[in-house]
Amino acid sequence: MDALFEPWSPAFVADPYPAYERLRADGRVHWFGPTRQWLVPHYADVSALLRDRRLGRTYLHRFTHEEFGRTAPPPEHEPFHTLNDNGILDLEAPDHTRIRRLVTKAFTPRTVAALEPTVRRLAAELVAGLKKDGGGDLLADIAEPLPVAVIAEMLGIPEPDRYLLRPWSADICGMFELNPSEETARKAVTASVEFSAYLRTLIAQRRTDPGEDLISALIAAYDEGDRLSEQEMISTCVLLLNAGHEATVNTTANGWWTLFRHPEQLAALRADHTLLPTAVEELMRFDTPLQMFERWVLDDIEIGGTVVPRGAELALLFGSANRDPERFDDPDRLDLSRTDNPHITFGAGIHFCLGAPLARIELAASFGELLREAPTMRLAGEPEWKPGYVIRGVHALPVEL
Repeated sequence: MDALFEPWSPAFVADPYPAYERLRADGRVHWFGPTRQWLVPHYADVSALLRDRRLGRTYLHRFTHEEFGRTAPPPEHEPFHTLNDNGILDLEAPDHTRIRRLVTKAFTPRTVAALEPTVRRLAAELVAGLKKDGGGDLLADIAEPLPVAVIAEMLGIPEPDRYLLRPWSADICGMFELNPSEETARKAVTASVEFSAYLRTLIAQRRTDPGEDLISALIAAYDEGDRLSEQEMISTCVLLLNAGHEATVNTTANGWWTLFRHPEQLAALRADHTLLPTAVEELMRFDTPLQMFERWVLDDIEIGGTVVPRGAELALLFGSANRDPERFDDPDRLDLSRTDNPHITFGAGIHFCLGAPLARIELAASFGELLREAPTMRLAGEPEWKPGYVIRGVHALPVEL
């Protein structure tokens, strides 16, 4: 099985889908020794397991590291784990339930809807710059700055400080890759310390001088006598940045790379912009930005006749699930008009992505603006894939008009 699943191979990262096809054909669950994980490649299993309460993003609400048969992280990594482990993505009930309820009181549908004019304005400004230059790097010029600017606007990060966000986020997200190196961990710890200190100062300012931003709303969020702690607010803000832009960045760049490789579908979209809503969903399914999501096994489970014991870790292969022919008709065909498309790019269950509505607004805005204002945009060079597999994307996507 190790020969099929090669997450550190550049060729595999560039196109993991043929390997996924073989994994699905070979069974429902596979042991992968290098990361000591069980790989789950089928849509039905991934979808069900995302909702299964015998699994968890953490185990510390029920077990110590020792009881679970795991080694505690090194003490020098503590700043990263304090930051990460207090965010709702890595919590289980009852803490997850309480914090998500409070965050939802601040991050409301009205908040998201109110951001739409800002998203459209920022997308228009970025595309105008690309047009003026006659092309550029779609990743650096459009895909990255748009979601970072939106999150910064939403949190109320002052304009002069916004350049700090993307490097901090990139360094922290390095820890979500498989078997991260000590250098990766060192960068993540440094970024965690710096970002936390920055947000602690900003939260203190908002306590005395609240505004219309999300940090002020998180401070004010109140439910049945409960409020968010300072650490919970810091972790929530970092999670909103990391989860709120990494997927959008890679969906944008990977999506355009997909369109350039399917000229007939791109031509259809350029001829009929009403396809955009289904096109965005199909691009998220066809080349999934988050390829894997991990879960701890809290109680023994059985998958296809294989008992996976408590203490094991599952690797739910989103990219494979979204190409499963048992759920999607002709899954390796890009069909921008596909309507039966329950992809799991945003997850499922209690950890379903809180920012999914905002991500869809951002993707519709950037793709729509490029379709309208840069109808002759074409690829100007082959992209090179970043080494990361879990959060999968390209270094750059050169285009010309």
